This record gives sequence, structure tokens and C-alpha cells, in this order.
Amino acid sequence: MVSMNQQIDTNHEDMIHDAVADYFGTKLATCSSDRTIKLFSLNGTNHSLITELKGHEGPVWQLSWSHPVFGNLLASCSYDRKVIIWKETKQSVWEKVYEYNKHDSSVNAIDWAPKEFGLLLVCGSSDGALSIITCIDNVWSGERIADAHNSGVNAVCWSPPFSYGLSLFKNEKLDSNETNNQDGKLVKRFVSGGCDNKLKIWIYEDKEEKWIVENVLEKHTDWIRDVAWSPTIGSDKSFIASCSQDGKVIIWEFNHQENDEKIWVPKCLHEFNDVVWHVSWSTMGNILAVSGGDNQVTLWKENVAGVWHCINDGFNKGA
Repeated sequence: MVSMNQQIDTNHEDMIHDAVADYFGTKLATCSSDRTIKLFSLNGTNHSLITELKGHEGPVWQLSWSHPVFGNLLASCSYDRKVIIWKETKQSVWEKVYEYNKHDSSVNAIDWAPKEFGLLLVCGSSDGALSIITCIDNVWSGERIADAHNSGVNAVCWSPPFSYGLSLFKNEKLDSNETNNQDGKLVKRFVSGGCDNKLKIWIYEDKEEKWIVENVLEKHTDWIRDVAWSPTIGSDKSFIASCSQDGKVIIWEFNHQENDEKIWVPKCLHEFNDVVWHVSWSTMGNILAVSGGDNQVTLWKENVAGVWHCINDGFNKGA
């Protein structure tokens, strides 16, 4: 049974596009078409406004918190073609520490990498390009991947550090510069979804020092709207969830590897009667939340037979 815990009146002056809690769940960041970002302190059912961040010149589409090991960092992306990195420099004081403006159109999606990958932010834009923003020794820089999709990029998401399960790597030989953690090896990957109806899995090749496409996943018949790589904590499975304007949510399960090619098997979770905007995994990676144009949020879980089923009746996002 899903019930509403509390409502927060943000006092944004226009539509809210994203609301994201930080790692500890003590801060909430919201962004809006009013061009502002607001930060709230959360304490049980109580909340209070910390600050309002202004720096974008268009609607702010998405926010992403970095892992707290890097301090309190928040990234934002906007229709104004900018990505801004905000940092809490002292208690409740936030400042812009970096601005990336190398895209030619709206920046629609951003996601911080797992801490094991370092301080990396992937960004996707309507110009069809991706960017990777990095910070090494307090120096920020950005790398652009042009023509990543044939048209705009709407969604990006990093893999967990061991994205294909530990069992896959048991017999793989590790290079001296790779991180060996018992059975697994650390490989940087992320997935992107675009207006070309495709998902692309990207992997960083250390020897070539560049990002390359490892897989192209095709099943949707309209624009990809969101993509989420499951944490799959404590499991040797790997799942990617994608949703689209075609009304479908697809679960991609990593199945096996043949001739160095990773094989992903698609399964349609459900076909909705409207566009599906967002998919999000639970912390343990075993429950998927889905929200769409029907203004409903539903929760889905895989049973022992491998069938995904809805575990709630849905609740209204606008209630």
C-alpha cells in the first residue's frame, strides 16, 4: 500500500521538472521552468527552505547529486544549453563552481557517476551529443561526444561499478592498471537514450582513452524518455529499464556474452495508454517505479518465475 507522507509547497512560479533528495535524504533539490533551483532541509515530516539558486537563463530540466564523499555537489541542466555545478562552500551557502556551455541546444539529462568511477558527470543534449564533465585535483573540464545519437538525447544513466555481475568476470584477466575487487573489475559504463528510439551503452577504453559504443539496444518505436540501470545489489543479474513515448516500459536483462559481444534480452514490462516519462529503481534494485502521462505512479517487482508484476494500484502524482 502506497500513501502520501507529506507535501512540500516549493513556491516555484512555474512547472516543476525534477525533485531529487540527496544521498542521506536530508536535503531536497527542486527545479522549475521559472529558471530557479530550490534547496530544502528535510527532517522527518518537517522541511524548510535552505536557499534558492539562480544562474540558468531557461527552464531547468534535471538535477543530480554527487556522492557525499566529494562534498555537497549538485548539478543542474537547462534549456539554456548550460550545465552548472553548485557546491556548498560553507553551511547553507551554495556557490556556482563550474559552468559547462559547449552544447548547441537544450541539455536534457545529467547523472553523476558512482564514486568508484571518480567525479564524473554525463550530460545529454538535444543537439545529439553527450558530454563527460570531470574534476581532478579541483580542476574541472568537459569532453564532448558529438553525434552520439542521430537526434536528441533525452536520458542518461551510469552503470553500477560491476555492471554485469561478478560471475561474468571470474575468468577474465585483469590488466595491471585495473581495479581488482575479489571477483570483479571496475569498468566505466553508462547508457543513453535518444529521439532516434535507441539505447546506447558506452564504455571507456583505457588504452584508446576514449568512449566507444559497446551495445545498441533497439525495441522502442518512439522517443526514449528515461533510462535507469539497476543497482542489482547482491545479485549477479544486471537490468536496464527504459520508457518511451510509445507507452512501453522495457526491461533489458543482461543474458550472456558471445565473442566479446554483450547480449541484452528485452522484455516488455507493460504497455501503457500514454507516454511514460520516468523510470526509477529502488536502492536494492528489485523494485521499479514508473510514472507517465496518465499522472499515475506504479511499482513493479519481478517474481520467482521471472515475471514482472505491479505491486500497487498506482497513486496520483498530483494528489
